[in-house]
Amino acid sequence: MSSKKEAILITSLIILWYTSNIGVLLLNKFLLSNYGFKFPIFLTMCHMTACAILSYISIVFFKAVPLQTIKSRPQFLKIATLSLVFCGSVVGGNISLRYLAVSFNQAVGATTPFFTALFAYIMTVKREAWVTYAALVPVVAGVVIASGGEPGFHLFGFIVCIGATAARAFKSVLQSILLSSDGEKLNSMNLLLYMSPIAVLVLLPATLIMEPSVIEVTISLGKEHRYMWLLLGINSALAYSANLANFLVTKHTSALTLQVLGNAKGAVAVVISILLFRNPVTVMGIGGYTVTVCGVIAYGEAKRRFK
Repeated sequence: MSSKKEAILITSLIILWYTSNIGVLLLNKFLLSNYGFKFPIFLTMCHMTACAILSYISIVFFKAVPLQTIKSRPQFLKIATLSLVFCGSVVGGNISLRYLAVSFNQAVGATTPFFTALFAYIMTVKREAWVTYAALVPVVAGVVIASGGEPGFHLFGFIVCIGATAARAFKSVLQSILLSSDGEKLNSMNLLLYMSPIAVLVLLPATLIMEPSVIEVTISLGKEHRYMWLLLGINSALAYSANLANFLVTKHTSALTLQVLGNAKGAVAVVISILLFRNPVTVMGIGGYTVTVCGVIAYGEAKRRFK
């Protein structure tokens, strides 16, 4: 592939990744907070259903990536464990959007490296250079500052968001431990293919027990708002698209590029959400988020230099 064509491909993938990630985040917020659709568990189940179906189609029929099979019962149990943790992080993130502004949600989510380093230290006894840990101080300090300057601060939403962020970090560390052998390693698309159906099986009874009126209210909203089903369908498709684009961007660039793009994506999502939802922000809140993002960038750079 010529350098020009490769540059066009990479640019297109980055645009797709940004559009999918920011789109699903904003649509989640719109549906859960502004549309009267107060069912985060059911919404997550829709996402996982779309991921299961579209993963199967893209891998089995379109051969997007080679199909990797599960080779043993222990490997399946490891994937099921990861799926449960993955479920918890996604559901927690969606629940938090009912109570928190997207801008503050992103600020809290940016602390993922702190929890990743913490879990890696506890679970793998992996030690980093002291400079690397020092870079995590502004990551946490920024969220503390942003919390104090957040006009719409909601304690329950904040706790759930912290829990979702920690679960996301825990899943990445757990994955590196459970699927560490060459025979058990799966690429992210095949892992999604196997995790998604398990997640649906877990979320279905959880939805029926914890959100018993979901079917009735969803049908009612569908009759009241003509675009309800379309929005739900697009939202679910974007959830898969975000995972696919994440995989493709990493494949055609590098994990470091993805991290840099991720930091910028968070800032773009914050700006767009403020413009769309008109949620009030303060200088203190913006300052806190900036400190956190700077800490994340410093952490990434420290990890690269002191490997």
